[in-house]
Amino acid sequence: MRTVVTGGAGFIGSHLTDHLLAMGDEVVVLDDLSTGSLTNLDAASASPAFTFLLGSVLDQAVVREAVRDADRIFHLAAAVGVHRIVDDPLTSLRTNIHGTETVLEAALAERAELLITSTSEIYGKNTADALSEDADMTLGSPLLSRWSYAAAKGLDEAMGHAYWTEFGLPVSIVRLFNTVGPRQTGRYGMVVPNLVGQALRGEPLTVYGDGHQTRCFSYVGDVVPAMVAIQEAPASRCDAFNLGGALEISILDLAARIIDVLGSRSEVVLVPYDQAYGPGYEDMRRRVPDNAKSRALVGFEARTGIDEIIRLVAADQRRRSTAPAPSPVPRPTAAGRADAVALAGPADSGRTR
Repeated sequence: MRTVVTGGAGFIGSHLTDHLLAMGDEVVVLDDLSTGSLTNLDAASASPAFTFLLGSVLDQAVVREAVRDADRIFHLAAAVGVHRIVDDPLTSLRTNIHGTETVLEAALAERAELLITSTSEIYGKNTADALSEDADMTLGSPLLSRWSYAAAKGLDEAMGHAYWTEFGLPVSIVRLFNTVGPRQTGRYGMVVPNLVGQALRGEPLTVYGDGHQTRCFSYVGDVVPAMVAIQEAPASRCDAFNLGGALEISILDLAARIIDVLGSRSEVVLVPYDQAYGPGYEDMRRRVPDNAKSRALVGFEARTGIDEIIRLVAADQRRRSTAPAPSPVPRPTAAGRADAVALAGPADSGRTR
């Protein structure tokens, strides 16, 4: 199949790209490299079935070029990370809302199947024992930038549903719960790589709030195959599916596990939310997925435990700390498009732009 991955140079997108290439797909990655990295695509770039396009999902022309003759699209491109959402809310909203609309229009023009990657954030303040896909979604005030990401992803889902009902566009949705693993960076506030990095450096592990908020972390190697299986299932059309971890753990307990697994001598330091993110920040006390729906459809199980996830993330960070610095790459213009350049892939393949 000819498959397009928007945001394919990011953490999850690059693992998805590797998986699709291993399945035998011809894969086109579209990414503006605002949060992704070409080093994430080192393995993919060796394949003659891989093409990279530097550009933004806000640029209609480059999106149309990327999806030309595509059979299916995995839409992962988004402004992500708490720090990015809080510090740059307007750009984040535009990317997450208008970017998705641009991809939907391009998918419709090509009659390509589409999977929209959504988030557990859309459940907001709901602290139910296990959040099913039809659970109530209680967001905070729209005047708090903390909730803008959740609101935008909710609109993405609504637009996908509308394109299915009005135009018959085959759209499926997955809601990811704290997906973690190698290649994830803590630069934008992701808790596991942040805490692992601090433990490896012998620094204090900074836990925000009182640390008793709980999450369920899922391993990217478990999630990515399930994403593909859901996209391929006709019964997934016009529906949403949770993909999350099996173990509920507080952030304080997570920090303690990281210290223990890595044999670190670091201590844990609590940092107030307003000091970390500014005044008015709100967090969810609990976020636990009900995976029954995805289990019934594609047999999804979160098989990788938290200790193994910690070891895998630590090994990746150690490897990256000794790797040579990547070469600089051209940045997209204000419109989101860059000139055609060789960025990745075999030099003689003629496939990478």
